[in-house]
Amino acid sequence: MWKGKHVLLGISGGIAAYKAPELIRLFIKAGAEVRVVVTKNALAFVTPLTLETISRNKLYKDIFEPVNEYSTEHISLGDWADFMLIAPATANIIGKFAGGIADDALSTAYLAFNKPVFIAPAMNVRMYGHVAVQQNIDRLRSSGVVFIEPVEGELACGDSGKGRMEEPANIFRILTDKLAEKAPWEGKKVLLTAGPTYERIDPVRFIGNYSSGKMGFALAEACAKRGAAVSLVTGPVNLQVQHHAIERIDVESAQQMYEACTRLFPEMDLGILCAAVADFSPETTFETKTKRGEDDLNLLLKPTKDIAAALGQIKKTGQLLVGFALETDEEELNAIRKLERKNLDYIVLNSLNNVGAGFLHDTNQVTIFSRDGYHFDFPLKPKHEVAEDILDVINDKLI
Repeated sequence: MWKGKHVLLGISGGIAAYKAPELIRLFIKAGAEVRVVVTKNALAFVTPLTLETISRNKLYKDIFEPVNEYSTEHISLGDWADFMLIAPATANIIGKFAGGIADDALSTAYLAFNKPVFIAPAMNVRMYGHVAVQQNIDRLRSSGVVFIEPVEGELACGDSGKGRMEEPANIFRILTDKLAEKAPWEGKKVLLTAGPTYERIDPVRFIGNYSSGKMGFALAEACAKRGAAVSLVTGPVNLQVQHHAIERIDVESAQQMYEACTRLFPEMDLGILCAAVADFSPETTFETKTKRGEDDLNLLLKPTKDIAAALGQIKKTGQLLVGFALETDEEELNAIRKLERKNLDYIVLNSLNNVGAGFLHDTNQVTIFSRDGYHFDFPLKPKHEVAEDILDVINDKLI
């Protein structure tokens, strides 16, 4: 199973770094090849000679070492490795990862890595329980990072509690199990839409809405984490994709989103239409910026093409289609009518009447209706958890 696998092991500056050589031995004994990247503080606990001797490879400890094999080692390491393991991971390095800081060899290698990442934390029990550390862990989890939980026991500082890095043999076993797992959605293709659309009035003005794209991006990451290949068609948003299995297609207008979706959907197993697509666009756009004058500016609006209805018409047997409904009145009735009218299999309802749900929030509260007549109510949750709830509901019909 491990033969021919490439493991990138990251070591940060905690006392548990002394266990890293044993981890390296386990991987190599199983047939893998290991390269090691460290923070400078890690070398206070384990020597470069030890790591290079056991791994049988050069140690990467500085971004701009004069003897680097390549000028961009952090990129070449990501191309080489099949996955990355950080063990031990201190509170400091977890914070850097979560904050997008790249100021040493390990943090730079992480930010340039777009394949599976596993993190084994090790720190004082009070540090591990601190709200800032837990928020950083949650943020990384939401982007697909897998955490190998620390265990309870006596710590190097003399305290006792949860914070000890899991033993190397158990880390190796956990990764072996993960390697053996087949992602439940492996081989599935998912079309996802996210964000708003902008309907131009002139070169500087547009008709749009408050959608941030957070729900759609959370769904894209959740689908990719389950093994699917995701085509994410997104309107203008200030968000980045994390998972390597997500292909991002940027569009601006409803027409551009319609063209991308109708082109892509015939090859998909699942479509999730989360974008807040404008219902109307200006009949006429101005080539130059319109100036304020004494007269009113009257805009004639025309309906945009209905993406959900178009995909519902071309949907084939075996394809699933999920829509979203953001309502302010008669929420359930309007959502169910939309489900039936547009030939959807599921519709996800969220209401602007619920505090913390809808546009711009990091949380959402949804009810999911199925074509079979079932509905599922969920409480207010972070959007990455809502994404998992939605996928759990449709999972059985997809696989």
